[in-house]
Amino acid sequence: MVWILSILKNKLFLWLLLIVNIIGTLYGYYWYIPQLRNTPSQFLIFVPDSPTASLFFCFVLIAYLLNRSWPLVEALAIITLFKYGVWAVVMNLLTLWVSGDLPWEGYMLMASHGAMAIQGILYSSFYRVRMWHIVVGGIWTIHNDIIDYVYMQFPVYSRLALYIQHIGYFTFWLSITSIILAYYFTQKTKRLDIHPLT
Repeated sequence: MVWILSILKNKLFLWLLLIVNIIGTLYGYYWYIPQLRNTPSQFLIFVPDSPTASLFFCFVLIAYLLNRSWPLVEALAIITLFKYGVWAVVMNLLTLWVSGDLPWEGYMLMASHGAMAIQGILYSSFYRVRMWHIVVGGIWTIHNDIIDYVYMQFPVYSRLALYIQHIGYFTFWLSITSIILAYYFTQKTKRLDIHPLT
């Protein structure tokens, strides 16, 4: 465990992780461009879920590299990274089940989004999150679900259109699970110091 923590705190590793997340975030926003072109302006911020989650984590990493911490962004990161990381893996597996095949991009998305969920949890020992940060992050997350499945601005997976009500139900409980996990990992486990960096 000690050697894992030393790697997570290593300055070179933090820079590498930041670069990877920036690339993934940019690709994520690029992936959403076709849907964003047809999205009403008031919903634009809520549509690209996964890249926004990884963007939150980019700011978490930037803060650590500056010897700072931004707890509200940490709360948003841990909740949304886990939620959308798991969500994308499940949606791609469902696509495989429904259609019988999955393009290589689908496997790439499962790997990258699985890593999203894991990295949010891995860094949770360093977060300085308080309860009100989790409340704000939880409100953001549930509000995003309402935008997605009441105003129908969810990420487009054309082969899964017939299952959208079930997906909305699953997503709501995934949000609740993500909020509970954020509470556990930031309030019920030992806090560690990300500094000094080496």
